[in-house]
Amino acid sequence: MYVLIVGNRGGTNIGECFEKAATRLGASVGFMESQKAMQAPGWLRHFNWHFRGHRPTKLRRFNNELVEQCSARKPNILIATGQAPITRNTLGRLRSMGIIAVNYLTDDPWNRSHRADWFIAALPLYNFVFSPRRSNLADLRACGCRLVSYLPFAYDPDIHFPEATDSIRKAEMNSADVLFVGGADQDRVPYCHSLAQQGFSMSLYGSYWDRYEVTCPYWRGYGDPRTIRVSTAFAKICLLLVRRANRDGHTMRSLEAPAIGGCLLVEDTDEHRELFGDDCTVVVYFRSIPELTERAQWLLRHPDERRRLATAAHLLITQGANTYADRLCTILEFAT
Repeated sequence: MYVLIVGNRGGTNIGECFEKAATRLGASVGFMESQKAMQAPGWLRHFNWHFRGHRPTKLRRFNNELVEQCSARKPNILIATGQAPITRNTLGRLRSMGIIAVNYLTDDPWNRSHRADWFIAALPLYNFVFSPRRSNLADLRACGCRLVSYLPFAYDPDIHFPEATDSIRKAEMNSADVLFVGGADQDRVPYCHSLAQQGFSMSLYGSYWDRYEVTCPYWRGYGDPRTIRVSTAFAKICLLLVRRANRDGHTMRSLEAPAIGGCLLVEDTDEHRELFGDDCTVVVYFRSIPELTERAQWLLRHPDERRRLATAAHLLITQGANTYADRLCTILEFAT
């Protein structure tokens, strides 16, 4: 089997996670980096993104190269991750070649921050669309996608594993009360503001936390995978917040943090309940800002319970077929 993946490499990019998984499964793998469609001078990227409907500058060239590669190599299946720069016309041409095209839809295409009509128009031409959020399945069917399925996020065992704490220098230690990894969406800021007001120490990794006066002192930058593993090892609590603009019921971090070994304080959603079960079994849930601070204070007072929860969550996720290789197997079972 020859699998062609359209996505990105580096960090925790799911495209690269699928690439490694496919290789381990014994498939021949090709890879086209989505970011190449965006390459252009900054002013031109900005213009096309903001004034041409979130359009990649080199969209046409990328699609021509994709068709050429598919014509030459004839992949059995193409797997695109997220808002891949593949047009409706190109997907039609791939279908005429007998190539099965799948999209693993990492973001909600109706999120106003990156909605692109050219991408939404292309979605019905995929043979299968997998979404890690139940909230948009009906919208995907309504826009013409025939075969749609919920498929949660996962973790990569090469990246998400407990860091050996005895190998970490003291200078690298960051023993914050609360660790959060993810962007500073406006609806997330009040949660962290409340924790700061209550005297919790925090480490915040991700975009835009430095833009807010209340969270800037806790911003630690972006964090490569090892930095996140180290921070998770020494944080007392790992906070999990969904992205409302993305209509999330869980996030990538929902699988990554327990695989790394964190004690999880989790926003209560149906998808989180489906992953983790009842309250205080492997995670602690909250539904409001007051409940967040109350339950965080309780966890700080109970270190033995934190250790128990972290161990239970780690075992649940790592022994439950939740790697990207497992997700890839699901995709291949559906599509081939």
